[in-house]
Amino acid sequence: MQVEGSRVEMFQLREALEASWKPDTAYLKVEEAGNPALGQCYPTSWVVQFYYPKAEIVEGEIWTGKSTEKHFWNILGQNGETIHIDFTWQQFPNGSVIKSYKVRDRETLGDGPETIKRIELLHNRVKDYLSKHE
Repeated sequence: MQVEGSRVEMFQLREALEASWKPDTAYLKVEEAGNPALGQCYPTSWVVQFYYPKAEIVEGEIWTGKSTEKHFWNILGQNGETIHIDFTWQQFPNGSVIKSYKVRDRETLGDGPETIKRIELLHNRVKDYLSKHE
């Protein structure tokens, strides 16, 4: 999918993100074999917003069947439709559902130094990947 004003196709961005996820970009450096998206949702949502500036970051609650987990993804309004962009959903078990969500205010995110570092690491890796795979 190509969104007006974007610099990269969604499939290219997804590929770059997945190739760039490492424990040092995950929340609390969490790591689980076979689940590379685990803990990557927040920095991923920031990188998506960089390439798709009209996309907003969404904060939500996901019911996994066992617990409620905080999760971040993007939402984009285009041609009268609302499109959810979530490249890290696969971290949740099958049958997981969204309980609630809200759009985050870009001006009041209040990210701390460790979070900013994770975002920058992921963003730089994605840029590097995309430049090598044009």
